[in-house]
Amino acid sequence: MALLHENEANLGILTRRRRGFVVLAPIRSLRWLGAIAVVVRSFSATDLDTDESPAISSPTTRSGRGWSYNHVEKPEIPWSMHVVTVDRARHDLGFFSALGGGAAFGMATVPDQIKKLPPDLGLPIAAINGDYYHSQVTCPADPQDLQIRQGELVSGPEGHACFWITPDGLPQSTNVHSKFRVVLPDGTSLPFKLNEERLPDSAVLYSSAVGNSTHTREGVEWILKVMPGSPWLPLRTGQTLIARVRQMRTDGNSPIDFDTLVLSLGQRLATRVPTLSVGAELRIITETVPDLSGVQTAIGGGPTLIRDRKSMEWPGIQTRHPRTAIGWSATHFYLVVVDGRQSKLSLGMTLPELAEYMRTLGCDEAMNLDGGGSASLWVYGNVMSSPSEGRERPAANSLVLLQRKNSP
Repeated sequence: MALLHENEANLGILTRRRRGFVVLAPIRSLRWLGAIAVVVRSFSATDLDTDESPAISSPTTRSGRGWSYNHVEKPEIPWSMHVVTVDRARHDLGFFSALGGGAAFGMATVPDQIKKLPPDLGLPIAAINGDYYHSQVTCPADPQDLQIRQGELVSGPEGHACFWITPDGLPQSTNVHSKFRVVLPDGTSLPFKLNEERLPDSAVLYSSAVGNSTHTREGVEWILKVMPGSPWLPLRTGQTLIARVRQMRTDGNSPIDFDTLVLSLGQRLATRVPTLSVGAELRIITETVPDLSGVQTAIGGGPTLIRDRKSMEWPGIQTRHPRTAIGWSATHFYLVVVDGRQSKLSLGMTLPELAEYMRTLGCDEAMNLDGGGSASLWVYGNVMSSPSEGRERPAANSLVLLQRKNSP
């Protein structure tokens, strides 16, 4: 999705200084002059030990946009932080969890993920990289934990911290656990994973979010179709689906389309599970703890940084790295990327430093996301952060701030 016209040249760097504190905001479009607010404040060596917010005091917006971008630097460490602040009272602004492949798993930079968004979602305003990910040969670009994309459950929870928006619009973050299971005709209850590498002793349910096939080898795979009157696809949390076996395969790599689910059993597990004939009925249950029924947007990450206004604690030696985080107060969301591994620009933060920085912004709750070379913040057509590897690293998913169409 092209957000900038080719003839909108780079207008340079907007720079302000005050008592040794530097804020830089690249201005690549005339629209930025009305969209970006640059906040300049002093930032002493003891600021992270206070309850005040010297780096960014209160959100500054223009023309009622409901959001602002701020780039804050502390040269003496050095630190470079990028912050998008969002007014929670603006109901036309909301979050969407994107996949690297668009409608399916894949690896792509955050800007490339933006280009693959469905055009009817609205206008992308800002985005940060999302969850950690697995890179198995048989299931590449698998998000580590939970992901719900426009109501569709595409990746299951693994017990780590996750961020989601409740059906009534409230942000939440805690560890989410799977109670996914399939109940066979004889009453056998079989736990399953969702859209990930299938091991010899595991069962995995595959949907089209993983691609056009299961990418498996051997084992037993039941290709399923919906029973009349049962909920079906897209797969959602907190549902019970009644399915019927349409076909059984033992050579793996079963095809998947948008109306198909495939339950795949590893070779060792298959020897311990009753054989199902074509036409057999089974129940697929997608419960989670806590219950995420009706959730439209969720993304995994972790660890939790702040809970109930208190910073978490981490034992052992803490090291500085590029970081990405999301946090919120009663009135605002904060999308944050800290540059790192660049000695002249920014060293990055430890988890305790990041938690304390999020607290100085005013966050009551905050969660870490994937960092390192993946840390990336995109705002209105521009990558504002400085990737530690000198270029953007492809990621499995991202969290996108959108201005929705036809919002109340």
